Amino acid sequence: MGVYEKHVLPRILDVACGMKVVAPLRERVCAGLTGDVVEVGFGSGHNVAFYPAAVRSVAAVEPADVGWRLAADRVAASSVPITRAGLDGASLPFGDDSFDSAVSAWTLCTIPDVEQALRELRRVLRPGGTLHFVEHGLAPDAGVARWQHRLEPLQKRMVGGCHLTREIVPLLEAAGFTLREVDVFYEEGAPKVLGADTLGVAVA
Repeated sequence: MGVYEKHVLPRILDVACGMKVVAPLRERVCAGLTGDVVEVGFGSGHNVAFYPAAVRSVAAVEPADVGWRLAADRVAASSVPITRAGLDGASLPFGDDSFDSAVSAWTLCTIPDVEQALRELRRVLRPGGTLHFVEHGLAPDAGVARWQHRLEPLQKRMVGGCHLTREIVPLLEAAGFTLREVDVFYEEGAPKVLGADTLGVAVA
């Protein structure tokens, strides 16, 4: 990992992911989280303010040391105990059936082996546990999707391996999740190629 991805990109993402316009989406994706929670792609902790009172603890999976340091104030202010407990979403250091809920916010786009990461999330969730997700991916409109395919190589180089064309629902279903809620939309204020979002809840 180079200097840009290790030191610069986490700071850019901290600013971009902290924009007020996405706060309502964070609130929606965290609604219904309960008990012991694992959050993959914890980043700099922008979901912390939206954890419901029913959350008992959070295991934060975050590979970037700078991102974790940027989260320090949010973690310290949280009424929920938060522990950095993993670095790689594709290899979670937890036993089977360890968590009641999981949350992933704009994370699945960057995990190199996203299929394995989703299998790992299903493994560590208790039967009936829920994965709450908001992710950008392949747009439902063919014209937008064509531009996503064209721009994806540049996006991956500039944004730490971020893919524009992953199909979120098929990925979840292939990992064995059952979709309970799904909302597909374009994120307000974002270019369509970047803001084709899928938000919902999947059951392990």
